[in-house]
Amino acid sequence: MTDASTPGLPAPAVTVVVPVRNEAGNVALLVEEIAAALAGRAFEIVYVNDGSTDATEAELAALMRTRAYLRQVRHAASCGQSAAVRSGVAAARAPLCVTLDGDGQNDPKFLPALIDAVGQGGARVGLAAGQRVGRKASGFKKLQSRIANGVRGAILRDGTRDTGCGLKAFRRDLFLALPYFDGLHRFLPALVRREGFDVVYVDVVDRERRHGVSNYGMWDRLWIGILDLAGVWWLVRRRRRVPQVSEVSGDAR
Repeated sequence: MTDASTPGLPAPAVTVVVPVRNEAGNVALLVEEIAAALAGRAFEIVYVNDGSTDATEAELAALMRTRAYLRQVRHAASCGQSAAVRSGVAAARAPLCVTLDGDGQNDPKFLPALIDAVGQGGARVGLAAGQRVGRKASGFKKLQSRIANGVRGAILRDGTRDTGCGLKAFRRDLFLALPYFDGLHRFLPALVRREGFDVVYVDVVDRERRHGVSNYGMWDRLWIGILDLAGVWWLVRRRRRVPQVSEVSGDAR
């Protein structure tokens, strides 16, 4: 089967979604690492340029000339990481999506393990979530994450020790059916469980950032999203019961 939008290429089985803002120095190497990690698979890479003001757009455009699997979706102005992830998933051509951060700290070599975890889990598994070990971050960022994960886990009981890891694999249709709000990407395990699917976990090793500085900072972090956390708690408690529907024939006795 080929993809009508890219004649001659097989339809992708997986879409890699990479949200970026001002990451020109990290684009080329990360694209090459993703392609190497997924060699032998039918894939595409969708970079979501979240209103970058540096050379990110030009770097991607140059790479796209020789890499048919690479696409770029652009936000006219920065809308945040959750919006960027959703734009990428909406643009995806594959039924399975994987995400990773565009700063190079998430190692693409873990992508196959995430993809396989969903595939081998069968229809019940909706999400494979990376869980960082040996995290490369400042003491303050580690403290933020520890507080965020502790508070979130105590309230939502989602069984996830590290919801902030960008490495995730999930079913596209499931993701797009979730209620959307800013910060959604940090609540995926709880929301996927709410829909009746299982979540599996894969340990991943964090890396140092190669170039630039963090573009999604303290105000994008979960631990100050008190209203979001309360909203997700409400959604989980109001988990819907999906009716088993069948039509009864008029001839039934």
